[in-house]
Amino acid sequence: YVSDCQLRGGYHIFNIIVKEYENLNFLVDLIKGVFVGIANVIPGVSGGTMAVSFGIYDKLLNAISGLLKSFKKSFFTLLPIILGMAIGIVGFTYIIPWLLANFPFATSCAFTGLIIGGIPAILRSLKDGWQSEEKKSLLVNILVFLILLAVAMAMVFLNGDSESGIALTASAGMIVKIFFMGVIASATMVIPGVSGSLVLMILGYYFGVINSVKQFVEALRALNLQGMLNQLFILIPFAIGCVLGIFFISKLISYLLKHFASATFSGIFALVASSPISIFYKVNQEYSMNGTSVVSIIVGVVLLVACVALTLFMEKLGAPESTVSES
Repeated sequence: YVSDCQLRGGYHIFNIIVKEYENLNFLVDLIKGVFVGIANVIPGVSGGTMAVSFGIYDKLLNAISGLLKSFKKSFFTLLPIILGMAIGIVGFTYIIPWLLANFPFATSCAFTGLIIGGIPAILRSLKDGWQSEEKKSLLVNILVFLILLAVAMAMVFLNGDSESGIALTASAGMIVKIFFMGVIASATMVIPGVSGSLVLMILGYYFGVINSVKQFVEALRALNLQGMLNQLFILIPFAIGCVLGIFFISKLISYLLKHFASATFSGIFALVASSPISIFYKVNQEYSMNGTSVVSIIVGVVLLVACVALTLFMEKLGAPESTVSES
């Protein structure tokens, strides 16, 4: 017979094993969240694709969609991922401006390689969407592509001023603008293959948001309450916009992907196709590429090829999970 003491001891050991397993899962999801956060900061890299590659895309979307129905379960599922994303975003907020300031051409080439590497996945999704649709129109897809391509290019060149000139101050107009930037950026982050930070760069608010995050962290380290409040008036509306974008706009995008997949991916492809021009144009405005050396050009080309290969490899790792229906 098993004594009560032995039973209690066995139950205690079982609880320890379960707790350690839960702690390990928490740590693993935290680390995965760090990489997703880093991806969301880098223009051209899709946080959605990174989540797919690490096998947490479905978990993330299911937890978000079930937050109101099963709050406790969804909250503890999201907690390590969101914490990891915050760590990744804050960390790379410092690294990316340094890379752009010191190696603007090579860094832009790396971003461009990450974008080019993601194009085959988008084209496959477009093809799958076209084949799955009963009602389809090649003319509609071409028009959607051309219109969004024209809009994206217009945003790049009509917003000709350097982003350094965009003062993200806590005015009523700026708060409304930055709120909608959060909505748009977060909605695009949900779609594998689309970079929310790249969309922010096309719209002309990427460097402004990055600088606000940096200034908030620096004010926090210096215990500068006024500096923290100044940046919070920018970052809180942006964060609220991100949350609402994920909850509401992502549902609209999911609907479009389900009912008008080929046209939706035609529009996505247009944004992606315009992005290399946007990156070089915007980065050159912020960090001049004049006088780029031959060595820098060679390094840039090597990085471009390497980043194309990296994106293709990451997409291959996540291939079983990335389908149109799951987006």
